[in-house]
Amino acid sequence: MTLPHERATRRTSSALGPAHCTEELAIGMGFSGLGDLYDRSANLREAVDGRAPMTRLDWLRALLATEIVFVSDLIGSGHDWVFTTGLSDGDTIDLLRGLQRKLGRETAGLVGHGFGTRPD
Repeated sequence: MTLPHERATRRTSSALGPAHCTEELAIGMGFSGLGDLYDRSANLREAVDGRAPMTRLDWLRALLATEIVFVSDLIGSGHDWVFTTGLSDGDTIDLLRGLQRKLGRETAGLVGHGFGTRPD
């Protein structure tokens, strides 16, 4: 699956994933665990930057990880988002809403089947 790779999308990928993640949260984001999140993060960043193709599941993982790090002061960037990425909250919300609309159509049926559940 491909999505437009706007400059803003590339900037958000620099902050992919919670800074202070737990095993359970990593599993909820579609990874097999915390180690899998760390192992995949660099590849997901490169793919979001337009250097590699991404599966629908990887787009969901990247989107949810970005949503969490954007919003949460507890485990993410939160109020420091603008310093982390150079993007304002308003620009980020516009970007995330566009991705959510696109991904919602493209990834229907994945939640609960490899995403957001414990691995089989």
